[in-house]
Amino acid sequence: MTPPTPTPRIASLVPSLTELAVSLGLAPWLVARTGFCIHPAETVTAIPKVGGTKDVNLAKLRSLAPSHVLVNVDENRLETVTALREFVPEIIVTHPNSPADNLALLDQLTGHFGHLPGVPDRSAALKVALTEELAACAATRWPERRALYLIWREPWMTVARDTYIARMLDQVGWQTWPPVEGGPHGAARYPTLGGNEPWLDQVEELLLSSEPYRFDASHLAEAQALCPNARVRLVDGELLSWYGPRAAQGLAYLRELART
Repeated sequence: MTPPTPTPRIASLVPSLTELAVSLGLAPWLVARTGFCIHPAETVTAIPKVGGTKDVNLAKLRSLAPSHVLVNVDENRLETVTALREFVPEIIVTHPNSPADNLALLDQLTGHFGHLPGVPDRSAALKVALTEELAACAATRWPERRALYLIWREPWMTVARDTYIARMLDQVGWQTWPPVEGGPHGAARYPTLGGNEPWLDQVEELLLSSEPYRFDASHLAEAQALCPNARVRLVDGELLSWYGPRAAQGLAYLRELART
């Protein structure tokens, strides 16, 4: 007789992975989250918080005895993951770098938790929705435009072309500037701007994200001065940077932005 599969105790240290776990039906097995894991609110409020993505309360997390911890290369620190290995049986490391990578991410989580009720069906439904949205983006011949996506101010910070956000924008022909790649991990993935780069005058789309810095209407004039020839818009950072269940919604949102 095959022994029963142990009941998992899942901790998620990444907001988008927490939301994805709930979307897959894993809420009953979630025992820990970060304070930034805020969606869906009606579910996560009952899940204990263990600090932030960069400052995890390891002692509290250890006391919750997780069998699996969900982490991400960009969101969590290497030293945190190293410390987790001392008491967590299974650490699930994720690193989606494009919207299509969500398909592999769903397979990754289904591989770990597909024995639980409803998980394979929910994963399949999310894959169908994402595949349809990727096809919808590919079906349009988008004009190429230079884009600057700002995630921070003082100093201004943006995204390298090999990040998830940049590859989302590329789905509608928006090429992020500066034209650099940041590598597999580290600060180079999110370049800092001096504000006097000559190419700033050539930016056509300037997007101010709602996270991690909460840009609002009070920053529009300052941003316009940075890129005087660009159309400046506030955008939903969760839809454009969170992977998992928001990926399909984000692509639909992005197509609408590109059409207006």
